[in-house]
Amino acid sequence: MTITSFIPPQRTLMGPGPSDVSARVLSALARPTIGHLDPLFVGMMDEVKSLLQYAFQTKNEFTIALSAPGSAGMEACFVNLITPEDTVVVCKNGVFGARMIENVNRIGAKLVVVEGKWGRAVDPQALEQTLSKHPEAKFVAFVHAETSTGALSDAKLLCEIAQRFQCLTIVDAVTSLGGVELRVDEWGIDAIYSGSQKCLSCVPGISPISFSDKAVEVIKNRTRPVPSWFLDQSLVMAYWSGEGKRAYHHTAPVNSLYALHESLLMLKNEGLENSWQRHQLQHQALAKGLVELGLEFVVPTDERLPQLNTVYIPKGIDDAKVRSYLLNHYNLEIGAGLGEFAGKAWRIGLMGFGAKNENVALCLAALKDALAKA
Repeated sequence: MTITSFIPPQRTLMGPGPSDVSARVLSALARPTIGHLDPLFVGMMDEVKSLLQYAFQTKNEFTIALSAPGSAGMEACFVNLITPEDTVVVCKNGVFGARMIENVNRIGAKLVVVEGKWGRAVDPQALEQTLSKHPEAKFVAFVHAETSTGALSDAKLLCEIAQRFQCLTIVDAVTSLGGVELRVDEWGIDAIYSGSQKCLSCVPGISPISFSDKAVEVIKNRTRPVPSWFLDQSLVMAYWSGEGKRAYHHTAPVNSLYALHESLLMLKNEGLENSWQRHQLQHQALAKGLVELGLEFVVPTDERLPQLNTVYIPKGIDDAKVRSYLLNHYNLEIGAGLGEFAGKAWRIGLMGFGAKNENVALCLAALKDALAKA
C-alpha cells in the first residue's frame, strides 16, 4: 500500500460541528511554531485570555484556553469543583446533559436529576422545585445550548434560581459561545466551558473555560487532590497566570492557539452583539426555507437555537442516503440525529464563519434536490 499526503476536499460544514474555518484562521495555523514558554508566545496567551474574557463577557481572572476539546472542558469543571461529599443537581434535556450526569457519577458525588423533554429548553420551575426539595445541593449544572436537539435554555434565569438556593453553577456553552447572548458576569455563572470548533469557527481541540472567583476559591480550598492530574486547574493556573516566567505544566498546542487567537480577534472586530444578530438573521432565512420545503422543526420557535437547526426527517425518506447525496454531490455536510433523535432528525448548523447567505442558499438548494430525488 502506497501512502501519500492527505488532501481533504473543500466541504461546506453545516452539521453540529466542526464549522467552516476561514482562510484567515487556517493561515494563522500555518505560522512558524515557537516554544510554548517563549516570551512572545506567553504574550500571545495573555491576549487570548483577554479576547476570551470579551467573548464570555467576564472579568474572571481565571479564563483560559484548555489544551483539549470541549468534552475535557466539561470534565475539568466537574473534577475541579466537585467532591464525593457534594450534592449536584443536573438538568438533563439531551445527550450533553447526560454526559454531565456521567461526570457526577464517576466522581461519586450525590446526583439529583431534573429530567427534561428532548427538544425543549430546561424548565426553570422544575429546577426551582428540585432545589426546594434538596437544600443540601451545592451545584447546579445545565447545558445552555443543547447540541443534540437544538434547544436553547434561559441561562440567565436558571442561574438566578441557583443563586437563590446558594448553589454554584456549571454551564455548558460549547455551542452557544459567540452565537447567542451569553454574559458570564451579569448572569453569575461560576464555571463555564466551550469549544473552539463551533461558533468561534476555529479548528477542533481547544476548550475555552472560565471560573469565577468563588469557583477558584473552591478549587484552592479542596482537601483532596483533583482526581485528574492533567485537568487539575490549580496546576494549570501557574502556566496561564502571573507575570514573567510561567510554570511548565504541559506543551500547549502552539499553532492551534495561533488559530484561536485569530478567530477570537475576528469575533472582537465584528463585535459580539453583531455576531449574535448575524446568527439570528441567518437562522431566520434558513428556517423560512426549510419550512417551505415541508420540513418541521423539532424545537418551538421561542426555545430554538439559531446556530443548530434540528428538523424531523419526512416519512419515507432515507436519512443516510440524503446526507450521503449532499456530501457526494454538493460537498455539503449536515448532521444526523443524536440519541432519541437518531434516524428521526437532521441537525443543520449555522455556526461562526459558516453563518452566511451563501451557505443558507446552498443548503436549501441542495436539500430541495436531494428530497426530490429521494
